Amino acid sequence: MLHRGEESTDGAGGGELTVPMAWLYAEYIADELLRSGDLMPPTSFEFRAGRDALALTVFLSDTDGELSGIQVVSQLENWLSLTAYDQPWQDWVGDRMAELATEAVAAGGPSPDLELARAAWRWLEETELLAPDLNSVPGGGPVIGEDEGPKVWTPAWQLGLPLGHLAIHLF
Repeated sequence: MLHRGEESTDGAGGGELTVPMAWLYAEYIADELLRSGDLMPPTSFEFRAGRDALALTVFLSDTDGELSGIQVVSQLENWLSLTAYDQPWQDWVGDRMAELATEAVAAGGPSPDLELARAAWRWLEETELLAPDLNSVPGGGPVIGEDEGPKVWTPAWQLGLPLGHLAIHLF
């Protein structure tokens, strides 16, 4: 399939479709980590939030653009630290996206990987999901049932990030 104005996968031009392999690979890794943890049904919005947050973490942490299957295991600790509760993940994502955008401009064109990452980030920021309000539990006690207790609309990334973090732990 040809698309005008796009470069081929090898960057040599020719009007061919550019395949965003780095993003697709990051999304695959995130999907596999979440599925192996069996935390949410794969058809749920929560699963999508976890997959997108984890895919962004995988994609943006690959500074060499060379993430291979073997390196996945060696990166797990890095991804755990990036997705930890006390880390400024949202700021890190913004900074890395800006760096990649600058690199894409310097390389002379748009990056299809970066465009997909931007779309995922936009969805994570703009979408809100109804979730238990953990801050409203009196005395920090446990909530008896999943459907019991107060709920609050929460940005998707705030649900997806801990889900991705937990999936890495369970892997």
